[in-house]
Amino acid sequence: MNVELEAPLLPRRKKGLMQVLGKIVLRLLGWRIEGELPNVAKAVLIAAPHTSNWDFVVGVAAMHELRLQIQWLGKDTLFRPPFDRFFRWMGGTPVDRNSAHGVVQETVDLFKNADSLLLGLSPEGTRKRVTHWRSGFYRIAVQAGVPILPVAFDYSRKRVVLGQLLNPADAETDFETLRGFYSTMKGKHPDNFSYEIRCREIP
Repeated sequence: MNVELEAPLLPRRKKGLMQVLGKIVLRLLGWRIEGELPNVAKAVLIAAPHTSNWDFVVGVAAMHELRLQIQWLGKDTLFRPPFDRFFRWMGGTPVDRNSAHGVVQETVDLFKNADSLLLGLSPEGTRKRVTHWRSGFYRIAVQAGVPILPVAFDYSRKRVVLGQLLNPADAETDFETLRGFYSTMKGKHPDNFSYEIRCREIP
């Protein structure tokens, strides 16, 4: 994958030491990246299966190798000195979970006010065993009018897989597409992963 020439519209980090370190970490762990970067300025990136703390290590290494500027959501209380600068450097965006208009609307507003934004979310919401995914990622994509980029951690073959960009249209059909993509991917703890997404939660 030629990271330097692909997807010029995507939010990117600068070339430098972190890109080199990301590549080194992945190689030392025996992982590789497969797939193509989409050439879009905005997207919701969903990363799964999320069943282990190692997902964070692999994910951050891949993010730096690809020079992706990925933002993620965190409680606003986390973004206080002395760690606020570090969390923001890592792509953290504070949100007020007690906000009257909700996290989804707050995130949609982030997309509408940004020229470019790649938002990373875990659809499972936790690395523990789950029975279904949360639907927030889909509602954000629909209301913000942005595509979804599925990314998988496949421990069976030690690869980070970039899936095909999905433009939300019909929830039931879209979720079936996502299930098809993730059905061949194995998390570190496969029994903790569920492919169920509750379509009825989508307005």
